[in-house]
Amino acid sequence: MLDSLRKAFEGVLEYFVIFLMLILTTIVIVAVIYRLLGSSLAWYDEVAAILLAWITYYGSALAALRRRHIGFDTVLLAIPMPARMVAVAFAEATTAAFFILLAWAGFVVMSILGGMSLVSLTWVPVSFTQSVIPFGAVLFLICQALSLPDYWRKTAAGVSLEHAEIEEEVEAEMKKAGNS
Repeated sequence: MLDSLRKAFEGVLEYFVIFLMLILTTIVIVAVIYRLLGSSLAWYDEVAAILLAWITYYGSALAALRRRHIGFDTVLLAIPMPARMVAVAFAEATTAAFFILLAWAGFVVMSILGGMSLVSLTWVPVSFTQSVIPFGAVLFLICQALSLPDYWRKTAAGVSLEHAEIEEEVEAEMKKAGNS
């Protein structure tokens, strides 16, 4: 159940990040064409920067779901059990505390910027563009929670996430070769 929820979440996040990347790519191409033709889009710089921030926040949530953020598996796996799992719990709690604080601060920022709008596109509220901070933080927390059970099992078993996929592929190939 949890694994199917994680995979569904991963699929939605992947498509959303790809969608944002396609929008940003399209805007950049259109802006380049406009500049080549001697004109300029007044809103390009502001919107491109916002889209890049959105890609960063939502992409980081996707990376958290896949456990592909910067980690220290080699150091972690060098810690003997059960201290290793205490270190994992401490790291997870610290990360969660940071993102809870970030979400709270993001909601505060949104409320402060409530009546403001973008400079170039005055019909777009700044609170909408800054909504990525609290929503991205909450999304990161959800993704971290969804990926935690598998991460916990692999870390307890002494499997490095840096090498887990390679090890799984090698095992699958060995099983396939053994059945042939």
